[in-house]
Amino acid sequence: MQQLISPSGNRHDDLHSLEALAEVYAYPDQVNHGRPWLRANMVSGLDGGARLDGLSEGLSGDADKRIFGVLRALSDVVLVGAETVRAEGYRPARARAEFAAARRVAGQSPAPAIAVVSRSLGLALTTPLFTDPVVRTVVITTEDSPAEARREVAKVADLIVAGEGSVDLPTALAALAERGWTRQLTEGGPRLLGQLTAAGLLDELCLSLAPLLTGGDAPRILHNAEMSDTQSMRLVSLIEQKGFLFTRYLRPAEPSPLPL
Repeated sequence: MQQLISPSGNRHDDLHSLEALAEVYAYPDQVNHGRPWLRANMVSGLDGGARLDGLSEGLSGDADKRIFGVLRALSDVVLVGAETVRAEGYRPARARAEFAAARRVAGQSPAPAIAVVSRSLGLALTTPLFTDPVVRTVVITTEDSPAEARREVAKVADLIVAGEGSVDLPTALAALAERGWTRQLTEGGPRLLGQLTAAGLLDELCLSLAPLLTGGDAPRILHNAEMSDTQSMRLVSLIEQKGFLFTRYLRPAEPSPLPL
């Protein structure tokens, strides 16, 4: 991997080590003081499609999966929509020996929790995501979700009720932060990321660009995002590997909260 742009101007010549990647993608210091930071990790083709044959997996590559693993290993919680959980066959985040010491020092659990956003609660509760997680899975739902489904979910997951007719995302993220989960990561999908962005909650976007033209009618990384205005983002890191580009964008802030 070759870093073409870095926040400090001091580019890493060798990003093959997990330690170097973890340094590039370190969360800002504010997370150590109780203030949450929401990062998104997404992949798309060159023409903007966020899926290939209905899945993001087809757009990924070895380097993308490596960064995916590092971003998870740095986070406290991974926020994901129920549609993506079903389509991608989500499993629990695993504890990685390479990050065990750093997570202990940071006061983190051995692996991040998975938090699933679902209004209908149409979830497969017998899958490993609910039966075999390192950290108990969280389900975020609404007050008017089916009562019987809530009771069943509560047997295998922690429930957060946020909002009535639709999930109140600011309340949901605040509830995660109250658990000490300030290093927040979302993996979408496109509908959830669109909602988070429209609500002004996204602090950072890590976007992998696959060297593929996919065509078709796949959604973009923000699907049906009802935004009142465009949102500017600041490029702070660019990495290249075998034609893949790995970008890191921050929402502009003065002064920057990142330890640049």
